[in-house]
Amino acid sequence: MEELYFLAQVVIAAFLGAVIGFQRERSGKAAGPRTYALVTAGATLFTILSLHGFGPAEGGRIAGNVVVGIGFLGAGLIFHKGNHVENLTTAAGLWTAAAVGLAVGVRFYILAVGVTLIMLLLLAINDKAFKKKTKG
Repeated sequence: MEELYFLAQVVIAAFLGAVIGFQRERSGKAAGPRTYALVTAGATLFTILSLHGFGPAEGGRIAGNVVVGIGFLGAGLIFHKGNHVENLTTAAGLWTAAAVGLAVGVRFYILAVGVTLIMLLLLAINDKAFKKKTKG
């Protein structure tokens, strides 16, 4: 029965990730609902496994490796094009989505939903328009 609860946690995390991904897809970004849902679901599953499969002593180490692994994934997305950097926000978004998944995995649901809403707010800001206004 406990495994059904864990599965529900992964579903919640995938839903939160997909919500973020839909916003990114609407903005024309390559990483969309599937990518974000997979990151949040995977981070949640790793967290659940670390806490309940390997014991609390391993929890911090596994969570830390999730952060490093997602950082590596994000680094692969970032590249220079001319005078500017591309996909930096996508990499940061995936890294933060992994944190949302970790939060769901440790049952911090309000925190996970709150951070998802903060992410949506931040990602909705058109920083290119803001940069043009401040330069001129």
